[in-house]
Amino acid sequence: CVAPDNPAAAMSKLWGGRFTGKTDPIMERFNNSLDVDRVMWSADIAGSVAYATSLEAAGVLSAAEAGQIREGLGKVREEWASGAFVVKEGDEDIHTANERRLTELIGAVGGKVHTGRSRNDQVVTDLRLHLRSVCAELATELAGLVTLAAKRATAEVDLLMPGYTHLQSAQPVRWSHWMLAHAQAWRRDHGRLVQAAERMNECPLGSGALAGNPFGVERESLASALGFARPTANSMDAVSDRDFVVELSGWATLLMAHLSRFAEDIIVFSTQEFGFVKCGDSYSTGSSLMPQKKNPDAAELLRGKANRVLGHHTALLAMIKGLPLTYNKDLQEDKQALFDSLDTVQAALKITSGVLATLQPAAARMRGALNSFMLATDLSEYLVRKGVPFRETHHVAGRAVQLAEERSCALTELSVADLQSLHPLFGDDVLAVWDFDASVERRDSIGGVSKRRVLEQADALAAWADAAA
Repeated sequence: CVAPDNPAAAMSKLWGGRFTGKTDPIMERFNNSLDVDRVMWSADIAGSVAYATSLEAAGVLSAAEAGQIREGLGKVREEWASGAFVVKEGDEDIHTANERRLTELIGAVGGKVHTGRSRNDQVVTDLRLHLRSVCAELATELAGLVTLAAKRATAEVDLLMPGYTHLQSAQPVRWSHWMLAHAQAWRRDHGRLVQAAERMNECPLGSGALAGNPFGVERESLASALGFARPTANSMDAVSDRDFVVELSGWATLLMAHLSRFAEDIIVFSTQEFGFVKCGDSYSTGSSLMPQKKNPDAAELLRGKANRVLGHHTALLAMIKGLPLTYNKDLQEDKQALFDSLDTVQAALKITSGVLATLQPAAARMRGALNSFMLATDLSEYLVRKGVPFRETHHVAGRAVQLAEERSCALTELSVADLQSLHPLFGDDVLAVWDFDASVERRDSIGGVSKRRVLEQADALAAWADAAA
């Protein structure tokens, strides 16, 4: 048979050799993933460069052929980087597009880059390479958010506010302690991301379609060249494994849940009824009808977009649960779900940083929301220090609360005589209990709300974030 004049036309589809019928145009569009996976252009080129070098080392490519391929791939890289790359009909994914353009540039030798390689091991290698850089960017964003929280916590450590359980006022706490509570969750998110990236850092390239590579490709060297810790251990698992996709999706889901909780606090605290904070104008909007409105839209969108990421995670789990080994086309859908989730997370981290940086606490309003009944636990602890069992002191303090409610007065308005009627060990020094600043200072255990413990926590988080950045 005679070779076609245009080698690129012969390989317009990487899989087209055994087909004679033309693909339905609707199927062409249905099958096309370039709009989604084109973001992996750099990873795809890096994988092909390393693979060409491995083929050269195995004697499959001559030094001249490998050099041509590397040079051609360099030109393809330049075109993508400059925006000059032209997508053509038949470019159904980033792998096809890059190989098609390589062959246009250097001729038929470009087709040798796929020797012994399948899109099955190629795509999952590209995906891991691409996600590795994305994970590094996200880790930096998270560390920056923790740094911001730690700095604000240090600067605003003297502000007191009510702490809540069941959204009912519970005990006085420091505003900084509330901020650092969210920062601790973000620190854990960072740790999980780093661990997920480490588990993901194995190289599937050289696994072929499912059964391995027949050309003597040295997979350890290939993995090392691409910055992976090791090659994957099983070729069938390598091409079908999407655990790392689901794990990153799960990570994104939990992070967004944490950002959503932060956002919910901001939404509640910024209402006129609470008035604890004012959101910056840069992260708020107004109403098209009511001129007085200042809506915490950034926080509401953080809360809303958490649902979107959760939906993607559910879709990924549903996708993989019934797939037989090994590769199935369903797995093409992993990237759209994961990429959208990670894009959402990246934007959400920037928005959260902006919201936190521009948030204005209303110190007087927060302190004014402290009420005497929040010191009921301190009253019970007063008797504990006198040797009374806590279960009894809890009951006594509860009766004091009941007495104040019956009189429609504050707990602090009960006299020493009133308290002595409830228990004889109450003395004149009990009046020292009615002090919110003293209350928080008594919570001086590690992780507590005393000033030194909060500053200690902020310093530790700042040091951690500095090391993690």
